[in-house]
Amino acid sequence: MKKLSLAVCLASATFGVAQEPPREWTDPATHHRIIRLSDEPGSASLYFHQNAYTAKGDLMVFTTRNGISVIDLHTRKIRPLVEGRVSDVVVGRRTRQVFYFKGDAVCQTSLDSGETRGIVTKPELRSGSGLTVNADETLLGGSFLEGPTPQASPPSTATLQPHGDNYPGKGEMMERRLAARLPMALYTISIKTGEVKTFNHSTDWLNHVQFSPTDPNLILFCHEGPWHKVDRIWTIHTDGTGLRKIHTRTMDMEIAGHEFFGADGKTVWYDLQTPKGKEFWLAGVVLATGEPIRHRVERSEWSVHYNVSPDDKLFAGDGGGPNSVAAPGNGQWIYLFTPVNGALKAEKLVDLAKHDYRLEPNVTFTPDGKWIVFRSNMFGPTHVFEVEVEAEKP
Repeated sequence: MKKLSLAVCLASATFGVAQEPPREWTDPATHHRIIRLSDEPGSASLYFHQNAYTAKGDLMVFTTRNGISVIDLHTRKIRPLVEGRVSDVVVGRRTRQVFYFKGDAVCQTSLDSGETRGIVTKPELRSGSGLTVNADETLLGGSFLEGPTPQASPPSTATLQPHGDNYPGKGEMMERRLAARLPMALYTISIKTGEVKTFNHSTDWLNHVQFSPTDPNLILFCHEGPWHKVDRIWTIHTDGTGLRKIHTRTMDMEIAGHEFFGADGKTVWYDLQTPKGKEFWLAGVVLATGEPIRHRVERSEWSVHYNVSPDDKLFAGDGGGPNSVAAPGNGQWIYLFTPVNGALKAEKLVDLAKHDYRLEPNVTFTPDGKWIVFRSNMFGPTHVFEVEVEAEKP
């Protein structure tokens, strides 16, 4: 396939949304190959902590305006999988099933056969943050509002995807929601029987629920709200025991968030700022020992979201726009990071100068570690792209 220069690619965006974005090109600033994976405008990759891949690494799911599609990462052939509006999509790492909400039902669909099964129908479960699937694919999990759902209740930050967390009035909404102190709880769903169990009942805003990729009984979640006002990052066991705060603030206006597990499940990673907007870190805590880890990040290379490679050796970041916390001065790039002597050495992969960061790119590594998948509107409509980790040789 003939590759296009970036000038040709960017020029194509000026002809309006009907003009199809390029299928493949090499970023002239970074020398990394980029491929558009999606065909339909409005397609989006999943939120950064929602697994989209089979363990074998052959298939990946993404959302479209019409539902869920699946792409063969080897042939790049796409086929529709689920028709209709869905939310909270996540792929099981073992059984090649995708789990999601459709209406008030929690469903699963085989990525290979398309066979679909309803697991449970409970409208109240959609009122919080979900879904997440555990390591042995026996349980789903999430959070929900207990009791009647307020008419004016704002959506969770998870359900704001794929449009992102950067939108007018978000700060005010976050303050109102935190102050409301609405009763919430975590839940698990038996995938086999549909049985729902609830635990960790509180009036904290519970969000970003994630199962460990290796421990089927360990959940990571957050106390949502303005980051400087909450003790955000927590783990808990599925039986409700072992509640543990992962990060304790050491100064006023210190913020930590956008937490995620390392690939081996041994470390929880998160964006740390000491204080907000001043010093930037990708921080971690080793779960077995409590050992803290800090990798310094340059302000110009700070990212809204980070992620980790399958071998836990590299990180990726999706940069930030003019309204992000590190602005002004934050770079609009997809980054590859290598830990070196307590800092992250950055390599720019994709120029996102034309990207509107109200849509957050949300980087993820493919299971083979050779590509980083992200979503972007740099040509107008939202599409799914991947960039090759290795730069092309001159």
